[in-house]
Amino acid sequence: MTETSPDQTVPVAPVIDKDNWQEADNVRWSFQHVDQVLPTTPISRGIGPVAELPADLQDLGNVEVPKTEFSAARSVRSVIEASDTDAWMVLHNGTVLAEEYFSTMRPDTEHLLMSVSKSLVGTVAGVLVGSGDLDPNRLITDYVPELASSGYAGATVRHILDMRSGIRFSENYLDPKSEVRQIEESIGWSEQTPEGQAKGMYEFLTTLDAKSKHGGVYEYRSCETDVLGWVCEKIADESMQTLMSRVLWSRIGAERDALIATDQYGVGMFDGGINTTLRDLARFGYLYANRGVSLTGEQVAPTSWIGDTLTGDVDTRKAFAEGPDDNRMPGGMYRNQFWFPFPDSHAFLALGIHGQMIYMNPGANFVGVKLSSWGLPQDAAKLFPTIRAFDALAKAVNTPLVD
Repeated sequence: MTETSPDQTVPVAPVIDKDNWQEADNVRWSFQHVDQVLPTTPISRGIGPVAELPADLQDLGNVEVPKTEFSAARSVRSVIEASDTDAWMVLHNGTVLAEEYFSTMRPDTEHLLMSVSKSLVGTVAGVLVGSGDLDPNRLITDYVPELASSGYAGATVRHILDMRSGIRFSENYLDPKSEVRQIEESIGWSEQTPEGQAKGMYEFLTTLDAKSKHGGVYEYRSCETDVLGWVCEKIADESMQTLMSRVLWSRIGAERDALIATDQYGVGMFDGGINTTLRDLARFGYLYANRGVSLTGEQVAPTSWIGDTLTGDVDTRKAFAEGPDDNRMPGGMYRNQFWFPFPDSHAFLALGIHGQMIYMNPGANFVGVKLSSWGLPQDAAKLFPTIRAFDALAKAVNTPLVD
């Protein structure tokens, strides 16, 4: 999307602002320049050593991806090329087997993660559970009394970890009146928000009401992660930016600070505002493929939290199956801000709209990371072939060659 000056010789950069940065023609640029559109603050990497990422680069593009309901059998290369990829990487046993960047994306580019951010916030909560500071079975209002008059009264932390509260909240990204878009207006992310109506993240959350009993079926709602972030901040008595740096980002050997987009008061957009490089996102994903231990050898996420994430409760899959969302993941589940797509796959996912993904397969000691710029927020014809491509790669790199 570009314009030209009247003499048609000097390119003029497009005007990308808070109102159009998520439009299909603009997302490739805006997802790599969020700090030029929205207020952001850093999540410090700290002063520790950078975790090395040894490389043994291989040509994995010809690995065959089995057919899905959306496409015939095809190659990994065709999946990557057909899904608006900005960058992707494969780690096996902590070694980089593939790393590729497209267009303007570079190794030092911080890319918006969208809802992959939820999995980072969920991990912060997991560290607080492991330290004994957070009890998932306690009421949310025990930690955030400001929510006592909202629909979250009576909900537990476990309910929001697994998106099983009874809150009324539409996640329809294409409906400008949906609650997921109302959040953006409330935090001043719209140029057309009427004066005085940008109330901030926390105040918006206090206005949500309940439509059903807490602890029922699964329903994907971004507000759950925003409440979870508020709970974590209350417990730690510090901002998520500082807290995430202290308990997570400074402990994985990250190369660069992460960024988080914020509201007008500096409160982070916990459900989808974090930005990182491809390599640092892979370093985070490695935790979940290695029992919570980072590439630096440090136990970052408690082993008990990893186990809880992988197993869920006795009714987690049932709640997922009976939810109103058409996730096209029969037999799957959602636990601790992660997706478990298929019972025939040992992998689980951190997912964000417009094509952001971490694929983690502990059994194969395999991590796949993909950052993208899909024109639509959700696109099953790009999502599921990508999942199956990483499935095929995890199998291929763990299969001995036969002479």
